[in-house]
Amino acid sequence: MSENIKYLDDENFKSSIVKGVTLVDFYADWCGPCKMIAPLISELSDELKGKAFVAKVDVDTAQKIASEYDITSIPTLIIFKDGVEAKRIVGIRDKNSLKTMVLEAL
Repeated sequence: MSENIKYLDDENFKSSIVKGVTLVDFYADWCGPCKMIAPLISELSDELKGKAFVAKVDVDTAQKIASEYDITSIPTLIIFKDGVEAKRIVGIRDKNSLKTMVLEAL
């Protein structure tokens, strides 16, 4: 896992996404598709370093945030711009399409 990824929870979520562009991966350790997309998220965090922030939220431990953002299927990826949801992706996408979506939000 990339060292550029920050793990967010109910306590630090809002303050972490308030500025700039942030890609948040809502996941669970038991989720097969989440495990499949994890290496792509890691690669993206390295490729987007200095441009966008990449974070992960475990829906099992951050239930308040998962509920607030109506996360009903995982993986769900949300791109935030200055704390406001700009794009939501549910399910698996390829790395290039994810990267394009994040760069479009810049």
